[in-house]
Amino acid sequence: MQNGRQIDLSTQVERVKRKTRPWKSIIALLLAVAFAVISHQARRGTFTTNDLANQFIVYGAAVLFLVFGSSAAYGLAGKSRELLEPTAGRAHSAIVRYAILIVGAFTTLVITLVLFGVDVSQLVLGGAITTVFLSIAAQQALGNVFAGLVLVFARPFKVGDAVRLQAGALGGTLDGIVTDIGITYVRFDTDGSVMSIPNSQVLNAVVGPIPPEGEDAEVVADGKSGTPGGPEQPQPRPAGPA
Repeated sequence: MQNGRQIDLSTQVERVKRKTRPWKSIIALLLAVAFAVISHQARRGTFTTNDLANQFIVYGAAVLFLVFGSSAAYGLAGKSRELLEPTAGRAHSAIVRYAILIVGAFTTLVITLVLFGVDVSQLVLGGAITTVFLSIAAQQALGNVFAGLVLVFARPFKVGDAVRLQAGALGGTLDGIVTDIGITYVRFDTDGSVMSIPNSQVLNAVVGPIPPEGEDAEVVADGKSGTPGGPEQPQPRPAGPA
């Protein structure tokens, strides 16, 4: 009985923590914005004419902005992962979390440097150029990542579906059961062997359910071409006297 009560208590505590996490992140974000405004106004001498007091307010508020801004970025990134994981899956929700963390950390750092009076124009320019070069170098990988996000939200199939893919890049048709939709690859179980296909190729392929087994045989046996809708092939004549 005591073990059961302890498990129920821990479950209730975890639920309460999950409910309070977004509010903590929102409050931290509001405090970060408030301290950024205070630091900026103090630099203009709004609060006092004493230079020493102004510098104390400017740098103190900038440090507090850094603390609360970092806390807000971390909390919002974690909450976005919790919200997206049931629908988008663990892998894609992790990508969203890391993207929010990177953008939040970079934004917090740049604003903190501005509040300290540091010229960040060169830093922003260097970051933009680095981002462009990294995007060009990882173009194929990023294409697979975005294609995976489209597959997750468009849902042409889900894990466990038996589907047929048809595309020139796949060498014709591919029948299999979807076992996993990952960040860059979709995994298919084809007669006991697992194949990993890039998400971009899956997105460009024609996707549909596997037709019944007798349907293909009927198309070939009716005297027509193996391609549905193709031209009718001539039937062989029976052998007889010349």
